[in-house]
Amino acid sequence: MNFEERLSDRDAWSIGDGCSAGRVLDLLSTKTAFLVVRECFYGTTRFDDFAERIGTSAPAVSRALKHLKAAGVVEPVPYRSPGERARTEYRLTRAGEDLLPVFLSLMQWGDKYLQEDRPPLTFVEAETGRPVRARVTAEPAPEAGSEDIEIRLSPDWRRD
Repeated sequence: MNFEERLSDRDAWSIGDGCSAGRVLDLLSTKTAFLVVRECFYGTTRFDDFAERIGTSAPAVSRALKHLKAAGVVEPVPYRSPGERARTEYRLTRAGEDLLPVFLSLMQWGDKYLQEDRPPLTFVEAETGRPVRARVTAEPAPEAGSEDIEIRLSPDWRRD
C-alpha cells in the first residue's frame, strides 16, 4: 500500500486511538468474544451452547456476550420452550453479519498458514458449491451473506 502525498511523512501525523483496526481488535480482544461470533455464524444461539461449543466458562461467555451486545454485534432475542421459563438467545445484528468477511479472512489465513494438512471445514456457496473466499477488490463484486454459505466438512480431513 502507498500513502497519498499529504500522508507520506509518517512522522507528521498519527491517527492514535482513531484507528478502526485497533477498535475492531478491542471489540474482539478475547478469544471467547471472537469464538462467540464464530458460533453465531455457525448457528449457535443459546448461552449454554456457546459455553459448551467454545469450551470455556459461563462467566467468560457472559462477559463476551455483554461486550458484543454493547457494541451492537449481537442482540438478545427472548424465546420460550414449551413448559419452560422464558429465556434469551443471541443473534447477530447487521453489524455482526458484516463481520463475515473478517471471519472468513482470518479462517482463510489460518487454513493457509496454520494447518499442516487440509483444514477441517470448507465454505462454499450453498447454491452452486463453489468455494467462498474473502478478497480485496477495487470494483463492486457480488456479495454473499452468511445465509448464502454452506459449511462443509473437508472430504479428506481426519481428526487425529
